[in-house]
Amino acid sequence: MFKTIMVPTDGSEYAEKAEDMAINLAKESQGKVVAVHIMDSKVIYPYEVLEDQGNAILDKVANKGEDLGVKVEKVLIFGNPTHDMAKIVKKTYSDLVVVATHGKTGLEKILMGSVAESIIKTVDVPVLLLK
Repeated sequence: MFKTIMVPTDGSEYAEKAEDMAINLAKESQGKVVAVHIMDSKVIYPYEVLEDQGNAILDKVANKGEDLGVKVEKVLIFGNPTHDMAKIVKKTYSDLVVVATHGKTGLEKILMGSVAESIIKTVDVPVLLLK
């Protein structure tokens, strides 16, 4: 089974379903979850605001994991979601990626769809897509 399951998250309801799936899979396989939030370098917000939002999203995932007895490592980086996932998968030694096909609404929803597509094309481990 999978020992390190990565779940990219933007905090949307779709991403929360992926988080839940990753945590449940990790519980079943006695593995851990690596929750990843990338502060998009193209978004025009103060860095501190993006950092606070990202930490809040990752803390929520960690709390869900703790409630089920699953270790959750948090990764918060500043970068490009469509280009950095393959590097993160390698650096965290993840052997599965669980990702929602869409994220937040509007332009952000289109962006997350492109993130899911990029993950499928660039990572060398299995990817579980959740609609």
